[in-house]
Amino acid sequence: MARLKDYYVSDVAPALMKKFNYKSVMQIPKLEKVVINVGAGEAKDNAKVIDAIMNDLATITGQKPVVCRAKKSVANFKLREGMPIGVKVTLRSEKMYEFVDKLFNVAFPRVRDFRGINGNSFDGKGNYSTGIKEQLIFPEIEYDKIDKVRGMDINFITTAETDEEAKELLTLMGAPFIK
Repeated sequence: MARLKDYYVSDVAPALMKKFNYKSVMQIPKLEKVVINVGAGEAKDNAKVIDAIMNDLATITGQKPVVCRAKKSVANFKLREGMPIGVKVTLRSEKMYEFVDKLFNVAFPRVRDFRGINGNSFDGKGNYSTGIKEQLIFPEIEYDKIDKVRGMDINFITTAETDEEAKELLTLMGAPFIK
């Protein structure tokens, strides 16, 4: 199922090498990891929310998520230190390529009125972040079994030095950027 990784080795890497005139193959940017994060502010009132989010993320990614806890107490939000406030998954190697392939080729095309993802969401160091509004765009999630529609943040961490290199890498991997 690692066809995106094979595609990277056979097509993406040589194209990047040629475009940016790298002297060594070790300079070619790679996708290092993908981090999926779901914030759950309502978890402080209802503990079952975290379980539902963890179940959804595990179904989507095929990997067990980790609960994120509050680092500080904030009185205005009625939040105490150590309370669960979100869930995240860090994907690497095979599972990462599998998820990226599914996201670009299956999930994004299922979004209504989808024209592409914003190409301006780079951080200046070659990492890209995007968000989706609902978990229903993934085919593994059954509409009847979700309790609430939740969005998620998806971060692509690359070894690229510049945003231009990272954008070219993601474009060659199939990222549907707005033209």
